[in-house]
Formats: sequence, structure tokens, C-alpha cells
Amino acid sequence: MNEEIVKIDIRKLDLNDIKKIIEDLGESSFRAKQVFEWIWKKSVTDFEDMTNLSKSLREKLKSNFVFKPIVLDELQKSNDGTLKSRFVLHDGYKIESVLIPVPSDDRFTVCVSSQVGCSLSCKFCATGQMKRERNLDASEIYDQVVKVNEQSIEHFGKGITNIVFMGMGEPLLAYKQVLRSIELISSPHGLEMSSRRITVSTAGIAKMIKKLADDNPKVKLALSLHAADDVKRNEIMPINEQNNLEVIVDAMKYFFAQSGKRISYEYIAFKNFNDSVADAKKLLKLCRHFPVMVNIIEYNPVDGVSYTKSDEDSINTFAQYLRDRGIMVTVRRSRGKDIDAACGQLANKS
Repeated sequence: MNEEIVKIDIRKLDLNDIKKIIEDLGESSFRAKQVFEWIWKKSVTDFEDMTNLSKSLREKLKSNFVFKPIVLDELQKSNDGTLKSRFVLHDGYKIESVLIPVPSDDRFTVCVSSQVGCSLSCKFCATGQMKRERNLDASEIYDQVVKVNEQSIEHFGKGITNIVFMGMGEPLLAYKQVLRSIELISSPHGLEMSSRRITVSTAGIAKMIKKLADDNPKVKLALSLHAADDVKRNEIMPINEQNNLEVIVDAMKYFFAQSGKRISYEYIAFKNFNDSVADAKKLLKLCRHFPVMVNIIEYNPVDGVSYTKSDEDSINTFAQYLRDRGIMVTVRRSRGKDIDAACGQLANKS
């Protein structure tokens, strides 16, 4: 009895792997580059679409390999134009991506996920209440960019301009696949999107921040800070107990020394928790180690969470204190909160 062939996901292979396979199939090695280009430059997920390959080679590839693309499950549009996509993965898990359009600035940002769920359990975050099921493959991250780019063109007439790893999961705990996805997105052999327009956001995994600096993918780095002292940060972000602010700042210093890139602090303002002038003074000290941009974020409600958003006066006073002392500050208003697409709300909620 013939055993059924277990097909390999071809997008897990690099160019050298594909070259060897092509040669083993009795084909010319230059075909490998054509296949690789179809996969990563043209985003094809069907061997039949590889029209410059012979019929016999396409049949050989179909017999041995498979694609596992993500599939759109639901698309929601916010009153402010934000689009949230829920995608189904090959094994049935679901993830979410968000397109944040700012047509007035000609900026269209995709927020991608890197894990199914999250293991960090940040107290204010809907994703943090989910169980981490697995890391995404590089191809699943790549697919989010491709599919949301298509949505951006369809709805706004412009492709995406920026990519932020701020969706579901902690990117630095899915490091290998995140790094490969960045390579595929930015490479001349891939989508050729500038790595300078890619931001990796982390809750603060110090040793991986240093590894990112050493590997130097030329991306920007953002720290999900949200509190400027260890006592408060421990309360809302358990990861801080293993990676306290002193350790994180040391890693950030190293990243800046290696990359020369300004680091962003993401700072959600919670009412009567971290939004006082005293909190701003503590944050100011953390801004003196290297060039920083502070993004103050309006909190978005999450079911079962007691934290509430800071009032506008408190946010403005907080921001002005920092600006008066030479710190670059933006105040980011919520986008997509009516469809649970705003910061901290991604949780596959139907």
C-alpha cells in the first residue's frame, strides 16, 4: 500500500533549500529563483499561477509542497475608517490585524500580530487575557501585510506606508519568525518595503532587545512602557518583575548605540494611576538616556478591567510638562475602538 506523501510548506524553505529541491526534481537550478520570486515578490499561493514554469514542474511542486495562507474570516470598518481583519490560520486559530488610515498625512499603517494570543498577561490588555497558543510563522506575518495592503488600495486608493508589530502577541518572544518576516517584507527578493518604516514594539524583553540590536534589521523600536517606576509597572505588567526598568533601559541604551535610532515610549494614560505631574517627572528621567519620542495613548475600555482612561486635561498637562523640557511628545487618540480594533483590544471578540 502506498503511503500518503506528507507535503512540506514551501514557504518554510529558503532559496538554497528550494534550489536543492529543484535540482533533485531534475530541473535547472535557475528555476529556484523564479519560484522564490513568485512566492515572496508576487505573493502567489498557488503553483498554477507560476506561469513561467513548465506544466510538469508545477505538477511536481504540487505533488510535494503546499501553501498555508491565512484566510480572511471577518472585516469590520470603524466609523473613523479603521479596518480590522480577523484571519483564520491553517490550523483553525484566529488572529487580528488592523489598518489605521490617516489620509491627511498620506499614512496608512498596518498593525500586525506575531502570536496567537499572548503569554504576558498585562492587566489592561484584552489580548493579555488570552492564552498564548503558538507563534506565527513568518509567512503568516507576511500574509497580513500583503492582504491588508490590498485592503488599503481597495478602500483608500493607496498602499500601506508603515508596519507596526503591535498586534496580538509579544514580537520578541516570536523572535526568529518575526525577524524572517521583516527580511521577507523588506528584501529586494520580497516586498521591498523599507525597514525604516517598520516598528517592533515590545513589553520589555531585555536580552532580546540586545539581540535585535546585534542582528540590526534596521527597524525602529518601541517600548510599551505605561508606567515610569517599577512598583506601578509591576502592578500592570508582570513581565517587569523579570525585566525591571533598570535592565530594560540598559538594553535600550545598547540598542541606540548599535542602531542610532530614536526609541519610542508607548504610554497609555490611566486615570489616577500614571497620569499625574509626579508620574511625568519620573518619565522625564527615563527620557534622558537616549533620544526618545513619547506617544501618550488614550486608554480603550476592555471587558472585566477596572482601569479607565485619563481625562483630557490631565493628559494635556502631562504632555506639556514633557514638551516644556524638550521631549518630543504625541498624544494618540483612539482609532477603531467602536470595533474593538484600538490599542489593547485585540482578542478575537465576535
